[in-house]
Amino acid sequence: MISVKNVLTVLGVAFTAYFAARGLLWTGQPIPYPLIIVIVVGIYLATAWLCIFWARPSHRAQPAGAPGPAEASPESLEAQAAPHPVGEGIRGPLPLPATAQALALACAVIVPNAIPIAVGETAREASFATWYLGGIGALMTIVMVRRRPWTAWAGIVLLAVASSLWMGPLTALRLGLVGSIVWVTSAQLLVFSMDRAARDTSRLTRLQRAATGWQTSQVVRQRERRVQVQRALAVAGPVLTRTVAHAGVLTDADRLEARIAEGRLRDEMRGPRLLDDEVRGELERARRRGANVTVLDEGGLDDVDDETLGIIRAQLAEALRSASSDRLYIRTSPDERVAVTVVGRSPSVGGPSDEDSVDLWREIPHPGRA
Repeated sequence: MISVKNVLTVLGVAFTAYFAARGLLWTGQPIPYPLIIVIVVGIYLATAWLCIFWARPSHRAQPAGAPGPAEASPESLEAQAAPHPVGEGIRGPLPLPATAQALALACAVIVPNAIPIAVGETAREASFATWYLGGIGALMTIVMVRRRPWTAWAGIVLLAVASSLWMGPLTALRLGLVGSIVWVTSAQLLVFSMDRAARDTSRLTRLQRAATGWQTSQVVRQRERRVQVQRALAVAGPVLTRTVAHAGVLTDADRLEARIAEGRLRDEMRGPRLLDDEVRGELERARRRGANVTVLDEGGLDDVDDETLGIIRAQLAEALRSASSDRLYIRTSPDERVAVTVVGRSPSVGGPSDEDSVDLWREIPHPGRA
């Protein structure tokens, strides 16, 4: 697959080699200092190709704590799709290191001043003597593509000053300075457009992932709700059928079954992670003896694995099995050490019912944290 970086690399090498070859093609007239021309062309090629191929390593780590697709929600979609730093999502050339920038600026000073001296006053406007106008422009275009705009424009300014001093501003503009300015401007616009397209693509990708994750979570929640509805129908269906069949006239046994069914439904909705068959059996036993049971899961067990949940549920069933309180309150704990708290209250002897005393207090610890 052809990448943007490879295309730009080939173009950069081709253009710089072309301008260097132009600088070496002098024929038909004597040159005062041909060795200087050869050295300058060598310096130019070395600097240009160094700017093309010199790349420092880039390490981009994913931000810690970033929500996964399954954790996405409608409120987080816009936050995940918000614009990120400029470097994120960029697939083009990496920024040019500072040493290469300094070499490029040095080349922009040396080449435009050394070539006019080497070719002599009579040949300064010949094609082999004005190659540096396009050559330095190509070099600064490379610097611009390597995401160093200030260095690129500084090099163009140095080129414009040197060429204007040696051949005059109008002549410099006519012989290639305008082209160099246009190239650097076009490169800046190209890099800006490429970066914006990469950021937009990255943003759309994040948005699509977040939307897919949110849609998946909604499917899971819908499936869970269907299971809850089926369970509710299984629990409350027989009671409702008898109620309708008897026109609402229920016996004491029917009312007890209705209260137990209501309690089961509340348990399934308020504390599903606290329940297994053994715990459900103990809760039903407590209700059948007349106890008022409240089960509440406030999220303290969200990060607990199934094996640990099994241990906690077994201890909860044991605590309920020995309970004789009239009112039982079972709820998860926000404490790091305590998983579930079981509190039992019964009327005080000789006191009013609203002054119940605590006759059961059990804290079930997180296995391995106690």
